[in-house]
Amino acid sequence: MDPHFPVWRLIRFGPADGPTQMAVDEAIWHGVAEGRVPPTLRLYAWEPPCLSLGRHQSADEVDRDALAAAGYGLVRRPTGGRAILHIDELTYSVAAPLTDPRVRGDVLTSCRRISEGLLAALTLLGVRDAVAQEQKPPAPTGPVCFETPGEFEIVVDGRKLVGSAQMRGRGALLQHGALPLTGDIARICPFLNPPADPVRVRARATTLAEVLGRDVSWEEAAQAVAEGFARAMSIQLELGELTPWEVETARQLRQEKYASDTWTFRT
Repeated sequence: MDPHFPVWRLIRFGPADGPTQMAVDEAIWHGVAEGRVPPTLRLYAWEPPCLSLGRHQSADEVDRDALAAAGYGLVRRPTGGRAILHIDELTYSVAAPLTDPRVRGDVLTSCRRISEGLLAALTLLGVRDAVAQEQKPPAPTGPVCFETPGEFEIVVDGRKLVGSAQMRGRGALLQHGALPLTGDIARICPFLNPPADPVRVRARATTLAEVLGRDVSWEEAAQAVAEGFARAMSIQLELGELTPWEVETARQLRQEKYASDTWTFRT
């Protein structure tokens, strides 16, 4: 590691349910905004699988009975965008102060820089044709996040591979995103109301296994994402854990916000 590179914290978090994962992301964001913790890259998974809604997306677009029958969770993200079924994926989150030169600037500028870390990770995994979407896409008309790539989201041969969303406030940003590793990218369709078209979703989105023609474990993907971010953003990553303050803040956020019907069904 280059001693001249700034140090960010790396957290590899065990699988947890949707309200826990969203509460932890927000707790870290608060900690970074208040200067309690350094900029942080967190890598995690979901157990049980969970459908997440964008901050302003209507909960009426979800078939809650179908989700419950499958044993899947439901949560609303603090960020925008459309619905994602978090299953067989690696999820990343970045929390950093807006003064950090690696994310300084407007939303698109910071998204561009973060996408460089994701592209470097995919290159390490053997993906050769991934690019960051540069043209502004048409406004999404369907409920599925992976149907339409946003600016600087990652596509391979025109099909979305990594979906991301960002929020800002209190002098810091939180960006998180999903890298589907394997399985049918259209598994989300039956859980939407009305059901989305699986043929359309498969034509517009893909998984890492489909791109590479081999399965990639969560561990292999996590190692590549950490190394890709370190290289592309010229940072040192030091493995760490949540502070007691973050643990308590996340507990409160889970109980009072992300596990609450008031938040989940707010629109």
